[in-house]
Amino acid sequence: MKHSHSFYIDGQWVEPSVSKTLEVIDPSTEEPMGTIALGSAADAEKAVAAARQAFASFSQTSKEERVELLRRIVTILKRRNDELGEIISREMGAPLAMARAEQAGIGATHFEQTIKAFESFAFDYMQGTTCIMHEPIGVVAMITPWNWPINQIACKVAPALATGCTMVLKPSEIAPFNAVLFAEIMDEAGVPKGVFNLVQGDGPTVGAALASHPDVDMVSFTGSTRAGIAVAQAAAPTVKRVHQELGGKSPNIILRSADFSAAVAAGVRRCFGNSGQTCTSPTRMLVPAERMDEASSIAAREADALVVGPPHDPRTDLGPVASAAQFDKIQALIERGIAEGAELVTGGTGRPSHLNSGYYVRPTVFARVTNQMTIAREEIFGPVLSIIGYDNEEEAVAIANDTPYGLAAYIQGDPKEARALAGRLRAGSVRLNSSTWDSAAPFGGYKQSGNGREYGKFGLHEFTEIKGIAGFSNE
Repeated sequence: MKHSHSFYIDGQWVEPSVSKTLEVIDPSTEEPMGTIALGSAADAEKAVAAARQAFASFSQTSKEERVELLRRIVTILKRRNDELGEIISREMGAPLAMARAEQAGIGATHFEQTIKAFESFAFDYMQGTTCIMHEPIGVVAMITPWNWPINQIACKVAPALATGCTMVLKPSEIAPFNAVLFAEIMDEAGVPKGVFNLVQGDGPTVGAALASHPDVDMVSFTGSTRAGIAVAQAAAPTVKRVHQELGGKSPNIILRSADFSAAVAAGVRRCFGNSGQTCTSPTRMLVPAERMDEASSIAAREADALVVGPPHDPRTDLGPVASAAQFDKIQALIERGIAEGAELVTGGTGRPSHLNSGYYVRPTVFARVTNQMTIAREEIFGPVLSIIGYDNEEEAVAIANDTPYGLAAYIQGDPKEARALAGRLRAGSVRLNSSTWDSAAPFGGYKQSGNGREYGKFGLHEFTEIKGIAGFSNE
């Protein structure tokens, strides 16, 4: 890739301050697919300085100017969508068709939803004689993950641009090339110099430098809870806003009123999508205890039908997981599940028998899991499902909420029953039955799943400060 050894700072591609590179591994082959430059604290400093300088003018641009900028970005994102999808597929292993349609396509969706919300967003309004104003928060550091890279870049960059913020993006070093292409799109769209900046690097170096920088007004972070704690600690001395979307261990309650076979099958597919590397994956399936055997049989059949294989093969349902570290973590947790007495229904350790290399994981289903087992407590981030039995709805709710996380939850069954239970689940989003993803709904978590909300009008609010001007009107 043309700019893989450069950073995008102050409207141009520049050489890094230190000559240091990192191999990016194709998870389907375990072989290098290229190298990127790794940034330093000095590169972060230059990017923040550029963003700070640009903020004075960009924050004063009109709503109409920013809407037009967002529309230009949408146009280019759509034109380069397949290219983005191909890069993401190679970087993190998503099947090519899925990478193009969902992983890459979601970027334009977020920008379009931001435009829709932005056009009706009231930056100021009167409350009696006081004027309430929403103003851009300032310079934002964005630290994004590898599992849905363009999704998380777009849902941060779009509202930041809309509200008049300037920014520095540090993408994951595991899947960094899509961010280079995104920076090229921003440049082509005519984003004013210094408004958007890209610095590659690792968390302890570039991420920490951005989070702790006194000229950064906000950090927007998506990643693991462990890394989120480190970001918050680095940001604390400067008392900046820290927005975080972190881990999850989402429950999927299948009520007695559900179409049981269809609900279990759909739950398996949702859990294993993106090879289980989605923070909202419904990894804990809660079923009536008396139907445990039936649930196990259906789940095993559904898991065994999934094709694990190379991302470029059109028959592939699940590609590899993204890295050796991720593969090893999943293997260790599967072993832990077996050791702690969960019933291994299908799958298990090792690669599927037809694959000799690549970070491929066997779709794995455990039954008769208790909620205190490690596989029910820790975020595995792989195609591993835990089926837990419950005796009544009260117990189901208690099990669902008995987790340090609270990002998402799912309920399958009679709509009236499902609606009644939804308000009792401690999660930032709840999906009932076959409901689909909503790009305008608030996205974020309770407890250790983070704080703040993204998407649509909720994302716009995150990137603003609120000011009250008393005596603005004498009426």
